[in-house]
Amino acid sequence: MQSAINPFYAARIQRVAYLPARMDTREDSAAYARLPRAPINGSPVPHLTSLYHSAEAGDYGSRSYPGNCGGNLIKDLIRFFQPGLVFDPMSGSGTCADVCRELGVGCVAFDIHTGFDACEPNGFPPAGTFDFIWAHPAYWRMKLYADDPRDLSRSPTLDHFLRRYGQFIRNSAQALKPDGKLAILMGDYSDREAGYVPLVYHTKRLAFAAGLRQHCTDIIRFSHGNSSSKKVYRSSFIPGLHDVCMIFEKVVSRSEG
Repeated sequence: MQSAINPFYAARIQRVAYLPARMDTREDSAAYARLPRAPINGSPVPHLTSLYHSAEAGDYGSRSYPGNCGGNLIKDLIRFFQPGLVFDPMSGSGTCADVCRELGVGCVAFDIHTGFDACEPNGFPPAGTFDFIWAHPAYWRMKLYADDPRDLSRSPTLDHFLRRYGQFIRNSAQALKPDGKLAILMGDYSDREAGYVPLVYHTKRLAFAAGLRQHCTDIIRFSHGNSSSKKVYRSSFIPGLHDVCMIFEKVVSRSEG
């Protein structure tokens, strides 16, 4: 039987036999993933690629705030797109505003904690106001943010969440200037009751329905500092170690152009 195996595969089988039964997954393990080499291009932020690794959160916002994502990705996106005016309608602890302040970029920031409901059209900024909108919405009920029942994380059902989330995306699309960009950081969600919920898919579906189009590749952000990484579970599953930043743009019609 062994003699019938291609020598290339036989060598690989022999190598596998010497691997430990369980790989060391501690943070001090000597095994690291090697990222592909990015092509050289005219980008003002060469390290901004479809795979985003930044273990340092940066001195932006508050890391104690639930779901704080760190400001380095926001900073790199703003440096890349160079907007004149930025809007963060779900500002949390103020991460995006802190980044804009450092870069000297104008920023308007609201949050449910200050009474602003991004999922209602009334009170949303006027049409054609912003060059760039940054949004880090709730991943449905993965983390609860505010006691306000209007908060997306308080949505009682998935349908309720998607209806409100879709309205938020429509609000954002309207508030963008022509060719303006909407960046949404979102991750999929799973629990025993709902099963696996592909929120990244739903984000794209709702954005396209709102008349937006995808501007560039998805940015897969490695989830360093994720609170779930420190937990121990009895069940067996494939852990999610990333979320996805999607960049949409407002399409300019020929009549507008």
